Parts: sequence; structure tokens; C-alpha cells
Amino acid sequence: MQFLPYFCGMKQKIVHAILLFAIACNLTAQTTISGRVGDGKEPLAGANVFIAGTIDGCLTDSAGCFSFTTTVTGEATLKVTYIGYDDYQHAAPIDAMTHLDIKMRERATTIDEVVVTASTYSFGKSENFKTMDALDVVMAGNSCGDLVAALQILPGTQKVGEDGKLYVRGGESSECQTFLNGMHVLVPYSTNTENTAVRGRFSPFLFKGINFSLGGYGGEYGQALSSVLPMVTTDAATSDKLGVSASLVDWNIGGTKAFKNSSLSFNAALTSMGLYDRLFTQRFHYTRPYRKLSAEAQYKKEFSASRVLKSYVGYDLTSVGQHTDGRKLSLKEHNIYANITHTSAIGRGYTLFAGIACSSVFTNIDDARKHGDHYHNFRNEVHLKTEVRKVYTDVLKMSVGVEDYIRNSTVRYDDYRYDVDYNILAAHADAQWRIVPRLFLNMSGRVEMMCTNWLLMPRATLAYLPDKRWQLSLSAGRYSQTAEDEYMAMSRNTLRQSTAGHYILSAQYRQGATLLRVEPYLKRYHHLPLLHDDYYQYDGHGTSRGVDVFVENHSLINKLTTTLSYSYNDSKRLYLDYAEARMPEYASRHNLRVTLKYAVGKFIVGLTESYASGRHFIYGTTPHYNSVDANLTYLLSPKVIIYTSCNNIFGRKNTFGYDAGRNPILPSRERFIYIGVFISLKNNKAYDIANF
Repeated sequence: MQFLPYFCGMKQKIVHAILLFAIACNLTAQTTISGRVGDGKEPLAGANVFIAGTIDGCLTDSAGCFSFTTTVTGEATLKVTYIGYDDYQHAAPIDAMTHLDIKMRERATTIDEVVVTASTYSFGKSENFKTMDALDVVMAGNSCGDLVAALQILPGTQKVGEDGKLYVRGGESSECQTFLNGMHVLVPYSTNTENTAVRGRFSPFLFKGINFSLGGYGGEYGQALSSVLPMVTTDAATSDKLGVSASLVDWNIGGTKAFKNSSLSFNAALTSMGLYDRLFTQRFHYTRPYRKLSAEAQYKKEFSASRVLKSYVGYDLTSVGQHTDGRKLSLKEHNIYANITHTSAIGRGYTLFAGIACSSVFTNIDDARKHGDHYHNFRNEVHLKTEVRKVYTDVLKMSVGVEDYIRNSTVRYDDYRYDVDYNILAAHADAQWRIVPRLFLNMSGRVEMMCTNWLLMPRATLAYLPDKRWQLSLSAGRYSQTAEDEYMAMSRNTLRQSTAGHYILSAQYRQGATLLRVEPYLKRYHHLPLLHDDYYQYDGHGTSRGVDVFVENHSLINKLTTTLSYSYNDSKRLYLDYAEARMPEYASRHNLRVTLKYAVGKFIVGLTESYASGRHFIYGTTPHYNSVDANLTYLLSPKVIIYTSCNNIFGRKNTFGYDAGRNPILPSRERFIYIGVFISLKNNKAYDIANF
């Protein structure tokens, strides 16, 4: 026992010695690594800094600074990673890694990631400048659920209330062309009597993506002098849907049956103004109320992630009768549109797109111009298109394609008749090139041949993205379009294609919840149809210049979205029956729209103020146009939506123009009130029902 104190003391000394030795070894082996990480402009907080092959490291603080210790000795590699920047590596002796000043290089956006927004507004699933889904379209204060009316809140569009179509930057409505899944739509509007606004044929619920281009578009799109509206339908549904909707003017049922990797959808709608005309007074005398019966079907098949088949067929039957100028006008129109597209990967990074579309429109009008006459018009178009696309590298992607428009038109009116039959062969090539990390060039060329006449159209867009907030673009190009069938017939098929040169400067800025875009532009028209002694020739011309401003904000008040769009347009044309160059009758120099959308509880309130300066006619200039439109949406349940809207709530008497008798052209009624109920019977979203 006498050795116990000695043993315990020795044991305690040994333990102390071991601990002191370990601490000493540890202190001599640890090295502090320190420094600061930035991009040359500002510090990068949250960057990951570590020694390669070890777990020694840390994240930078709000000032971009870091400090940690490591037991590694000798030569080592320090790595820094940060989202959106190239990885940084620094090989050096470990004891030399103190007070480092590290500058990260922002990773160059790959050519497949860049989105150049010059003169284009995107809706749906897009990271582009402006986003709007189907419910936003329905709830726009001025739209009453019409896609075309909702687009008219954007700058560059003109307010032409007597027909309701899209007029862009001083161009005719026919200069804006619609494409569905890349295929052309011959007649994208419903029909109605003269001086009555029409609606777009397609429901906003059809589409997952819409890109409305006001000019400067690439070589893929032809036969459009002013603008294009490409729309992409939704993908194959993964669940069954069934829904109905009803209002004073329309009734709708639609649904989808989902299968494995495919779906079949249908929609049927009846629009009738009979009940509404009896409840609310209006200026026109209808002998038969406006009615439209619509039916649509879609089949979608996803064979794989890179191989997709989509098909669509739609049919509209429209009829209306009106007592006007001592005659009983009777209109009936059949509008049929169908397309099928197939996209697939074909190896080595190539993607093949192929599609076919057919449009047929039959129009019959009794008492069209005088009592007892009959007008018949048949229009048909077959659009064939194939395209090959490839992303070659992170800095270059290209596409080439060929297409054919096969068109014919027949008119029979008493003793007057004509037949127009022609086709347009076209080829295009597009290349998008990242010149340097922030500078992008899109070059394209389109060639068209019509009646042995060749037309070459070069196009280019140069875009500079200095940072995530700014985008600057310059676009220039040549665009073409054939004249309308009537003008072709009256020229004895000698009219050349009309052309327009686009020159657009675009500046876009994004800061937090605010977006701003300013776009000055210039268009020069050549070879417009011009009437000479009852004979159309192609020596008309014109110019259109102006500036568009668009602002969107989400931060003024919580849950409030505010947009402001302003357009200044100065247009002059010598075409059709004009005796001298002058401003077209459909154009107004100033257009202003302000929209508000505010959500409170289960209510969503929309308000739109629209203003347009007077339009110039031979018989005078109209007063300015002004309308305040409002809507209220109530989400009664996830499956039921109640929607109400009222256009021109203050009842302003707007004049759209003057007829040949110098009488003002007025709308059929000062206000239009809409009340609708949308009900889902199978899905969990009322607004996702119908129209697939």
C-alpha cells in the first residue's frame, strides 16, 4: 500500500505529460487560413471556402471574409465555390494562405440559358420579362376572359374598339400572325357583324406558354409584317379533369382523361347573346342573336422526355342576323383548324421538329351589301414545316428549317367572283452565339419564294447583359407578307409581297419587385398594295415610328400588382385607296393603360384604365377614347370561382370612327357586364377545368 501514493502520482504525471504533448503537437500543426472573397465589385457572402480533399473550411460572412484552421501542412489547394460563379482554386504552401484577396469570376451563361427579351413579352411558364398565367388573363380588368383583350394592356398595341383585334405599332391587324405549337393559324378570331368587337378563338386555359413579339423576331416566323403571337399548349395531363362554367352569355363543359404518358381532352361551349340582349338595351337591331358553337379536342403523347406528340382540332360555328340600312344581314361561318406536331431527339444532340396544320373557313352572308344578294367566301391553308435544332456548345446553338404555305381562296358574290391559288416556299437558318460572357448575337436569314419571286430577309439581334438587372438590345431585320386575297385577285395575281424593315432599341431594368422597359422603334414599309384605276399595284409605302414604355411593380402595397404601359406612335401610309400619305384610320398617336390587381382574402379585384388619343378620319378626328374596366373574382372554394366584370363602368360614350355618311361609329352598348361561375367536378382547381 505504501507504493500506492507513488503509483498514483506517477500515473497523474504521465497523463499530464501526454496531454501537454498532444496540445503542443496540435498547436504546432494548426494553421489559420484567412482572407476575403468578392467579385471585384462587391463581397460575396455565403461562399464555400475549403482545403481540397479535407473537411477543413467555412462560409464567408456578410463582408465576404473567412477564417478557419487546418492541420494540413506543406503544399495544398484552396477551393472556393459560389452559385453563379466559376470555381476558384489556389495552390500554394499552406502557411502562405493568410490575408488572401480572392476575386471570383461570374459564370458565363450558356447559350441555352440566355433569354433575350427584346420586343417580346412572355406569359406562362417562363423566366422572361412579364409572366401571366391563364387565371391572370381571365382576371385582367379589361379582358372578360379574352386572351386578345388581355394582351392589349401591353405597350405597342392600339385600341381599335370596332373590331377588337390586335394592332401593333402602327400595323394592320392582319400584320399580327398567330402560331399554335409552331404552326400557323389562318383565322385566329371569331367573326361578327361590322363595327362589333370580336374575340380570340382560343381560351387562355389551353396554353402553358405565350410569347407575344412586337417585332424583331427570328427567321422561324414568316408572313407577318408587324408581330407574331406564338403559343404552346399544355403538356400531357397526369390526372383526370371535368368541369363546367356558366354565365348569361356562355355555357361550357370540358374535361381530360389521363392515361400513362398521354391524355385526351375535349371542350364544348355555346355562346348566345339572346338572353343578354333581352336584359340589357343596345343600339343594334338584331334579327337573330349572336351565337357560336365551339368544340375542341386534344391528344398528347409523351413517348419519352425527348419525344413528344401533340395534336389539336377545333371547330367554330357562328351565326348572327342584323337589321341594318334597310336590309336583313344574315351571317354564318364555319371555322375549322387542326394541327399535329412531333418533336424528337435524333441523336448526337440534334432535335427534329415536324408539323402539319390545316385551316378552313367558310363564310356565307345574305344581304351583305344590298337586299337579296349573297356573299360566299372559302379560305383554306395547309402549313407544312420541319426544323432541325442543335445546341453545339455552351456558346452556340443553331436551327434550320423549311416550310410551305399552300393557300387558296374563292369568293362568289352575284356576278363578281375570283379564285386565288398560290403557295409560299420558305427556308430559314437561325444561329445564337455568345460572343463574350455578356454579349450575345442572334443572326438569322429567311428566304421565301412566291410565284417565282425570291425574297431574302436577313435579321439580327445584338444583346448585352451587363448584370442581372440590365439588358440592352438592338434588333434589325426585314419581314414580308402576302397581300390579302381580295387585293391579290384585283391585281391579277401580280402583287409582290409587302416588306417591312424593323429597327428596335430595347433597354430593360429589373430591381427587386419593379420592372421597367423602354423601346424606341422604326418600321419602314415597301410594296404595300395601292389602288390605281380599280387595279392594285405594289408601289405603296409607309413608316411607323415611336416609343413604348412598360412598368410593372409588386411592392407599392402588399398583394397589389400595378402595371403601366404607354405608347407613342407616329404612322404614315400611302396604300389601298389613299390619295396621299397619311396616318392610318386605325392608329392613335397616344395610348396609355394602367392596371391594378389586388388580392384580399378570397377576393381578387382588378381595375384597368385605358386611354387613347383621337383617330384621324377623312370626315374628322374622333374624341379621345377612355374606359375604366373592373372585375371581381371570389374564390368560393378550391373548386368554385365566381367571376364578375364590367367594361366602361362610367358609361362614357366612345366614338370609334366615322362611316361614309359621316355618322359616328359607336359600340353596340356603353357597358358590358359579365357574371360567370366556374366549377370543377373532378379536379381541385376550378380554373384548371375546362379548356383542359
